[in-house]
Amino acid sequence: MVERKGRLYVVSTPIGNLEDITIRAIKVLRQVDLIAAEDTRRAKKLLGRYRIKASLTSLFEHNEPSKKEVLVKRLIEGEEIALISDAGTPGVSDPGFRLVQRAIEKGVEVICIPGPSALIAALAVSGLPTDSFHFFGFLPPKGAKRRRRLEEMKELRGTIILYESPHRLYRTLKDLSDMCGNRHIVVARELTKLYEEVIRGRITEVVEGLGGRQIKGEITLVIAGRGRGG
Repeated sequence: MVERKGRLYVVSTPIGNLEDITIRAIKVLRQVDLIAAEDTRRAKKLLGRYRIKASLTSLFEHNEPSKKEVLVKRLIEGEEIALISDAGTPGVSDPGFRLVQRAIEKGVEVICIPGPSALIAALAVSGLPTDSFHFFGFLPPKGAKRRRRLEEMKELRGTIILYESPHRLYRTLKDLSDMCGNRHIVVARELTKLYEEVIRGRITEVVEGLGGRQIKGEITLVIAGRGRGG
């Protein structure tokens, strides 16, 4: 008799407000044998909120190449594992892609438990076209790779979505202006959290609105494509 393999659940979790979690996600997190989390400390806050008692293990950028083999072995042996990131959907600018890929290679069933995603939330409230969009995650921090990515973005007609860190926001806005022109842009900061802020306008207007203040929190940028509000 061939033993049944376990299943890998890719579970979306809140990007800020802990109430933004689906009933199905809570059910899955309660029933699996193991939860692989990007940061177990942050995971414990979410699990504690919903009284979920589960075994935890870490899966982050630097240990994923080796840890994925351990987890896939457990899946093949019949265990069920949930994959979560710090916020949003695993594998989207977060760890998880390598584990999912390896599980598929080994014939393990991978099931998505959909939910929050910062890029979709920001796009939905941006007021920019949603019929075609391109997601680039984080820009390379500097050098030729960064310039090539900006040049690639310059020619796209679809709406462009980026993630950015607070300390690089002003530099990125300047680079976008220099390379792509004074396009319409949306800075979505701390979405779903207490200090949520969405600033819309052309790049120069957004920079003026920020007033040089120190920026904190998670940031998603939504930029008009070439010739479409830009």
